[in-house]
Amino acid sequence: MSSTVSFVIPCYRLAHLLPECIESILSQTFKDFEILILDDCSPDNTEHIVKSFTDSRVKHIRNDINLGHLRNYNKGLQLSAGKYIWLISADDRLRRNDVLQRYLDIFEQNPRVGYVFSPAIGLENGSEKGLVDWTVNGDRDFVFDGKAFARRLVHGNTIAAPSVMARKECYENVTLFPLDMPYGGDWYLWLAFALRYQVAYVSEPSVDYRLHAQSMTSQTDRSAQIADNFAIRWRIKRMAGELGDRASVAECDRSIADHYAYCLARETLQDGDYRMSLEDFEASLGRNARTSAEKRAIRARVYEALGNGLYRKKEIRKAIHYYDLASRGRHWMPRLWAKRAFLKALAIKPNSAPGEVNLLNKSAQ
Repeated sequence: MSSTVSFVIPCYRLAHLLPECIESILSQTFKDFEILILDDCSPDNTEHIVKSFTDSRVKHIRNDINLGHLRNYNKGLQLSAGKYIWLISADDRLRRNDVLQRYLDIFEQNPRVGYVFSPAIGLENGSEKGLVDWTVNGDRDFVFDGKAFARRLVHGNTIAAPSVMARKECYENVTLFPLDMPYGGDWYLWLAFALRYQVAYVSEPSVDYRLHAQSMTSQTDRSAQIADNFAIRWRIKRMAGELGDRASVAECDRSIADHYAYCLARETLQDGDYRMSLEDFEASLGRNARTSAEKRAIRARVYEALGNGLYRKKEIRKAIHYYDLASRGRHWMPRLWAKRAFLKALAIKPNSAPGEVNLLNKSAQ
């Protein structure tokens, strides 16, 4: 029998936290849902915990072999009978008993909305720790134009996965989790859906988002994160191109170049984990760019961004070097030529007037 909503709860080594998640769903004022517990051969007592709930809407599905988190997610999505799907980890929980009804009301009032999301509250050692800052997308409820939202989202994920409920048709008609993106698969989904649907945001946090060492983010290595961050941007650029969305393609180019520049700068400064050498940059560019012209265009944008960053650090000669490299890649970059010429003039002067520095700052924005 079909339900309006399917809650999909992947579970591996989280049986001790699973009851809180299930109870937060069973307490919802809207009652037409199913809860699918996707037990990925967990070695703990997940099955016993699930069977302790006598509600027929709670269903235990144990895999014959361990599928890994992405295949397990996709299996749950495909088994879901609901018109809407809420994928939530076993260690997270809903915060209020009217959250589901509130989301459904938004879908009913906005038939072009593909998914609804909200900020999250951090949860640590059983206590709420306040807003998870990166999940805040405003202080009021809002329905975004999907493509416009995607152009913002492509610069960095701002959606906590357990806060999202989506139409099942999004997964059926657009994409499931890509198996080659172990870190950023959810971000990719939200971008891909946004290119085709409106997106609704509820400003009041709907979920408690568990912060602990066993979380997926905590256990993912930085090299995989960097690889996913670039693969997502390049793939969304291709998807936007296939849809004829030139504005989103252009924004993807900006995001790709900015992120390359960010990682290259951190390598130069030996600062933090998200670092990339010039050799790695060229290798990534070679894997993802389809034409020589595309490579040159991205390379020029990256070098210009590096030059802008170096200028802001008052490293004038290094900035000129990267502006020179950028100008070799593109024949028509008047803004870059102007900045390069200005800096070269600045570099040979003993001092510069405040007005000159302000002028360059404006042109570098």
